[in-house]
Amino acid sequence: MSLKSSAFPSSAAFDIISDALADESERKDAIRHGKAVFAFTLKNQAGQVESWYIDLKDNGVVGRGIGPNGKIADVTLSMSEQDFGSLVAGKANPQRLFMAGKLKVKGDVMKATRAEAVLKKAQLKAKL
Repeated sequence: MSLKSSAFPSSAAFDIISDALADESERKDAIRHGKAVFAFTLKNQAGQVESWYIDLKDNGVVGRGIGPNGKIADVTLSMSEQDFGSLVAGKANPQRLFMAGKLKVKGDVMKATRAEAVLKKAQLKAKL
């Protein structure tokens, strides 16, 4: 099942991340480094809001919503759909987005820094 939403074109990145985590060694490595559930809440230009999560605490899965099986994410990253697209394309720096107020972090800020490694995997897989 695709995680992409037509109203959020950059959400295709979640499919790429999910495909990367389908490889057992990649998944184990990501869980070892992530140790958290990351939620991404995106807002598109029409004002619609949607969320996806990456569970790197237990299962190494990606899905829609704020957390797996009704659980709450350790960290929620909120930004515009356009900024998320730039972030996963490697055209935006997460620290700069945060400092500019374009990226809001709810929860454990230190764990939020671990999400960058997962997004880099999406960049690499997308370029292949």
